[in-house]
This record gives sequence, C-alpha cells and structure tokens, in this order.
Amino acid sequence: MKKNLPEPDAEALYRALLAQVNAGLVDIPDPVIVGIHSGGAWLAERLAADLGIPEERLGFVDVSFYRDDYAEKGLRADVKPSHIPFEVNGASILLVDDVLYTGRTTRAAINELFDYGRPAQVMLAALVDRGERELPIAADFVAEYLQVKDNQSIVLHRADDGIFSLTVEHAS
Repeated sequence: MKKNLPEPDAEALYRALLAQVNAGLVDIPDPVIVGIHSGGAWLAERLAADLGIPEERLGFVDVSFYRDDYAEKGLRADVKPSHIPFEVNGASILLVDDVLYTGRTTRAAINELFDYGRPAQVMLAALVDRGERELPIAADFVAEYLQVKDNQSIVLHRADDGIFSLTVEHAS
C-alpha cells in the first residue's frame, strides 16, 4: 500500500535543499558532487545542473557491495556501476542521498569514496532525514526532517519529466 505525502512537496523540498547547498558551497572552490544511486543520483544530477557544476565534476556511487548488511540483504537486481570521473584526492565532495535513516548507506558511500582516494572534505546533503540513526552520521544540508513508523519507508520517485515526488511505503 502506498500513501502520497500531502506535505511536504518533494519539489519544494528540492528547492529548499538547493538553496542550502548553494549557500553552503559559496566558499568552497571547485566542489564536486557524488550522488548515491538511485534517488541521491537523481538529486545530484539536478543539483549539479542548477548550481552550474560541469558534468565532469559529477559522480555516482552504488554502495551495494560496500554495505555491512550485504550478506543479509543480498544483491539488488538494479545495481549500477559507480562512476567517479574526477580526482578524489584533495577534492571537496558533496555526497547526496535522498533519505538519511540509519547512516549505513552514508558510511558505505564514504568507504567507497576512500577507495578512490582521500578527499579534503565530504559534506552530506539529504532531501529527508527520518532520524533513528544507528551510526553517528549527520547531514550538513537537509530539506526536511520526517518521522514514519518503523515498518514504513520514505521513497523518492522521479517522473519522466524529472519532477520529484515522495511516497510512504509499507515494508513488505
């Protein structure tokens, strides 16, 4: 069963996140953006375009093989290759995810980034922070804090025209 969130609107949340990131990156020379597949990658693509960050400074990671619960969850059918077209050593990286929850995905993404090199800094942007962290990870930029029940998840969707929407889905 899916339930549309009446508020907040995913597009309004994106605009709020964009404003925060734009203000936060103003003093960062040559930032790069890395989106976590899939929702974070969609957000990262749009952030890069709206911030004027060139395509060669935009990367993507799929953390499937880096998760500490890989053996438990198994491999998803939609695993995508990671793509980092820039030098990670010394880079100021904005890591982007759609929903921050336990912190495990973020930890896995950081581990993967360090396999490419040692960044000068990693900042985290999330459209939604649903709390209940299992690891000491906090986002630098968050559009909204939302809580849902333990058996629910917040899912970002992207329509063919690029418009974002959020749903609350019950775990199966």
